[in-house]
Amino acid sequence: MKAAVIYRPGSPEEFILKDRPIPTPAEGQILVRVKAFGLNRSELMTRKGYSPGVQFPRVLGIECVGEVESDPSGQYAKGQKVMALMGGMGRDFDGSYAEYTLLPKHLLRPFQSELPWVVLGAIPEMFQTAYGSLYPALAVQGGETLLIRGGTSSVGMLTTQLASLAGLTVLATTRNPKKESALRTNGAAHVLIDSGTLNEAVRTIYPEGVDKVLELVGTSTLRDSLRCLKPGGTGCMSGMLAESWTIPDFAPMEFIPATVRLTTYDSGQVTSPAAVFQDFIRQVETAQVKLAVSRTFTLDQIVAAHQFMDSNQGAGKIVVLP
Repeated sequence: MKAAVIYRPGSPEEFILKDRPIPTPAEGQILVRVKAFGLNRSELMTRKGYSPGVQFPRVLGIECVGEVESDPSGQYAKGQKVMALMGGMGRDFDGSYAEYTLLPKHLLRPFQSELPWVVLGAIPEMFQTAYGSLYPALAVQGGETLLIRGGTSSVGMLTTQLASLAGLTVLATTRNPKKESALRTNGAAHVLIDSGTLNEAVRTIYPEGVDKVLELVGTSTLRDSLRCLKPGGTGCMSGMLAESWTIPDFAPMEFIPATVRLTTYDSGQVTSPAAVFQDFIRQVETAQVKLAVSRTFTLDQIVAAHQFMDSNQGAGKIVVLP
């Protein structure tokens, strides 16, 4: 099989396409033929050496969709469509940047769909982060206001649609004024050009602040995002587009406004059952939700795919088809 292997942290050019033996599943493992996978900023951070504990060489990739090739337990028939995400993929063990991947059985979510693989490949991590941020983390309710910081990211674009369908009023941010129309078309009621400070702009629209904030940029803007919340509001940090894990000299009493709540969402810790993914796939099939796929690449174009992710030119998910 072909696999994109990275032997040391660095630039996209560190990826090398190699021929490797197709692995054999042991007890508790399933061999999956990868049909598509999405790229994620966390993989960019791992590629650069920012993910603690990752040993090289490594095949990256924290998500995929595909078909069961071999299941020693017999639970899954060959050809069963499955998706998988997180759980150590591409970090603790080799992930999805390959034609086949060996996965722990508990990571798999079986599904049925005739959607193209390029569409299905955009779903696992993007949907789980959007859904998990909105419901288990933020517990959103219809009629609330939601600020999405990092609105043109793939998760931001999908969260805008899901929140709008649920009856929330969405404020979405972008650093690029040229992307304002894309955000409005996607369902944002208000678009804010992010210069690094949003509190004043938000309170021009909602003087008391907003009910909820989804922070996708990360630690560099989190403090300002929390200041955009009304008393009793909740902020959730689910992304790190700014590529920084920590906040220097974090002082909670100064950092978090009084009565404002701060939580996080991590799809590696809380993942939805298969039925939730299947329901979402039906929403896509019936055109209730339109997935924003920025560009597609093939596995032998993985260097170009990471270069494109580095450039921040896209507005939506990057999908790779092995």
